[in-house]
Amino acid sequence: MIAVLGASGEVGRHAVALLARARSRPLRLGARDPGAVHVDAAWRDVEVTAVDATDPASLAAFCRGQRVVLNCAGPSYLLKETVARAALAAGADYVDVLGDDPVAEALGDAGVPTEGRRVVLSAGTVPGLSGLLPRHLLDTRPAGATAPTALTVHAGGLERATRTVAADILLSLRDGGPDGEPYGHALAMWRQGRRQDKALRVEEDAEVPFFPGRVTTQPLLTAEVQRLAADLRLAEARWYNVFPGGQIRSLFAALPTLPVDTETRRQEAVDRIIRAGAIDLAGRAPYYRLVVELSGPEWSRTVVVRADDSYRLTGAVAAVTVGEVLADRVAPGLHFAARVLRPAGVLAALERTGAAEFARFTTAAPDGAPAVGAFEDGAL
Repeated sequence: MIAVLGASGEVGRHAVALLARARSRPLRLGARDPGAVHVDAAWRDVEVTAVDATDPASLAAFCRGQRVVLNCAGPSYLLKETVARAALAAGADYVDVLGDDPVAEALGDAGVPTEGRRVVLSAGTVPGLSGLLPRHLLDTRPAGATAPTALTVHAGGLERATRTVAADILLSLRDGGPDGEPYGHALAMWRQGRRQDKALRVEEDAEVPFFPGRVTTQPLLTAEVQRLAADLRLAEARWYNVFPGGQIRSLFAALPTLPVDTETRRQEAVDRIIRAGAIDLAGRAPYYRLVVELSGPEWSRTVVVRADDSYRLTGAVAAVTVGEVLADRVAPGLHFAARVLRPAGVLAALERTGAAEFARFTTAAPDGAPAVGAFEDGAL
C-alpha cells in the first residue's frame, strides 16, 4: 500500500487525488480527523484512518504494512524526522514534501535508512521543483554551449496561507537550515564558492518578467540554492521571493523580531501571517510563479512555471516522486528530491497532471550578458 499522512490538508488532498487516479497501489489515507479526508466515489482500494503524528503508537500502526509512506503533514520543523523513522521502522520507503536539512541531518546522524530503503526529502515545489528546474535547463542547454555560470530565481505570488504553512514559515526562521541555521539568509547570494551576506537589496515597486503587476522582491539564499550552486559549480546564484501584496511583505520583514517564546505568541504570529495573506488576496485572483534562469557567458535559458495553486503543484510533485520510488528509479539511500529525480521524466509527468503550465525560452547574448528573448510556450 501507499500511505499518505496529512491526507486532508491542502497538499495532501491533491497528492491523494493523483495517486488514486493512477490506481497503482491501494491507498491508506491518514489524518487527525478522518471525516475531513475526501474520498471520491470512483476510487477503489482506499481506506481512511485516524492517525496522530505526535503519538508513536498511532504513527507505527499507520505505517505498518506500507510500501511507501508519503508525508504531507506539518509543521515540518516540529515533526522533523519523526514520521521518517516510523516509516523506516515499518520497512517502508519514505517521501516528504518538506523535511529539509534538519530531517536529513537527524537521519544521517542516526545512520538511516538501512537495508535498501529509500528516503526522498524536499519533494515539493520549494524546495524540490525549484532545484530540479535548473538541472533540466543544464541538460537542455544549446548544443556546444559553455558551462553555466549564473542562476537567478524569482518565486512567489498571491495565495492564502494555511495554518501549517504559516507555522512552518515561523519555525524555519530559527532552525530551518543546516546545522541549526535559519532556513535562508536574507539579502545574501552565492558568489565564487561561498555565501556572501548583504550582497543584494530589497526592490520595491519592481517589474519582474512573467509576474503580473508591480511587486516587491526580497533576496533570500536558502540551503537548497547553495547546494545547487555548489553542485553546478556556478560563479553566482540569486534567489528572490516575490511579494505582490504589501501586507505579507511588511509582515515578513518584521517576523524575525516578533516574540514567539510561548505557544500563545507563536499562534498569534501564525494568525497574523494568515490574516495578511487574506488581505493581500482580497478581490484578486490567486496565482503562483516560479521563474528560473540559468546562464553562461554567451547564452541564457529560462523556464517559467505558471500555477493557480502552489499547494496543488506541491501535491503533484509529491505524487510523481512516489511514482519514481515505486518504479525503482530512485536508488536506496537518503536523498534530496532535486538531486535524485530525473529532470526530463519528472517534469513531463508533472505536465501531464495539469497542476501547472511550463514554458521556456533560450537566448544567445553575444555581449556575454544574460539576455531576454522571445518567449516560446510549449512542452518541456
